Amino acid sequence: MTDDLAAGPELGAHMLRRTAIRALVAAGVVGAGLAAPHAAGAATPAATAAVRVVTYDASRASQYREGLAEAARIWNAKVPEIEVREGSPAAITIVAENGWPSASPSGFGRGRIVMGKEAVDLGHHVPRIAAHEMGHIFGLPDDRTGRCTDLMSGSSAPATCRNAEPNPQEAAKVRRNAGGSGGPAPRL
Repeated sequence: MTDDLAAGPELGAHMLRRTAIRALVAAGVVGAGLAAPHAAGAATPAATAAVRVVTYDASRASQYREGLAEAARIWNAKVPEIEVREGSPAAITIVAENGWPSASPSGFGRGRIVMGKEAVDLGHHVPRIAAHEMGHIFGLPDDRTGRCTDLMSGSSAPATCRNAEPNPQEAAKVRRNAGGSGGPAPRL
């Protein structure tokens, strides 16, 4: 397991915000399940959005477990309205197969992901594949731009692409799909 603070300043700051929120919940200062409060000086909404926990089962995709965990960390950092983690009961079932990767969503944060060996054999980056397929589970379509900066461009980007992060527009759409505003992530 990696140290979340060593994973980069943005991810480290995100994890610190979550830790602070959990401490406030434990102290009874805020209710359980609340998202990070708005930055000082920002308008406070009447109701704070809840964090939607999305669990996945990767027991049948063990060779991809590390890439799946990296994809979950990325989504957690980019969209604070969701918390993706391995657990039970699982809303997402992930399996490894020989074919091409795919996702079969069955509602926001629910469905089945196939981690396909064919794409990995062609050199596609496992965390990018995992994050892309999770993007489908969060309501994002393929966009086939061919740009590495667009997570949902998928295999239309070169196999050498290592970007596993959604661009700001993709993250905003998932934020809206999760019930958030789609605006910038609130800061603690």
